[in-house]
Amino acid sequence: MQYPLELTFKFWALAPQISIVNAEGNLVFYVKQKLFKLKEAITIFANAEQTNPIYYIKADRIIDFSARYEFADTNGTYIGAVKRRGLKSLWRARYDIFDGDSTYLTIQEKNPWVKVADALFAEIPILGMFTGYVFNPVYLVSRADGTVVMRLEKIPTFLSRKFTIKAVDQMSDREEQQILLSLIMMLLLEKNRG
Repeated sequence: MQYPLELTFKFWALAPQISIVNAEGNLVFYVKQKLFKLKEAITIFANAEQTNPIYYIKADRIIDFSARYEFADTNGTYIGAVKRRGLKSLWRARYDIFDGDSTYLTIQEKNPWVKVADALFAEIPILGMFTGYVFNPVYLVSRADGTVVMRLEKIPTFLSRKFTIKAVDQMSDREEQQILLSLIMMLLLEKNRG
């Protein structure tokens, strides 16, 4: 991958959709979440026309606060999974990335006060429209030893939701796949939280 990656939520879409482009502006992934499913179902495509699926993300249970979201390629081969840490995620978003049953990577919101300030600022008439410029969350992906390997950050924008992903440390191809799929799922879940 050529970093930084830029993620853009499609603004006028009924079902959440994200386009992900690399540093050269080439589309890397196109993400589409299916609406009205009891179990989360997300397909990640290689093209915007949505004709070439490359990954699937599926929840292990019906919509639940602590569901585990498993990743598979088009052959059904297991790649990894991500799970929110339940009650620990109420204040600061925390997710564990799994390879099989073991967790070795964590996604954590850098500063939970950004979310609180954003919610308060959004309630102010007229000024609340500009929260996208002022409050921008940052999420860090780190190993068990605390080494940060990737950083996801919201870009200040007025109407659209844009994020960048930057590689901070070396990682294997499998780790990179697991982290990118986990960050996509985390963004979709956090978007629903506010």
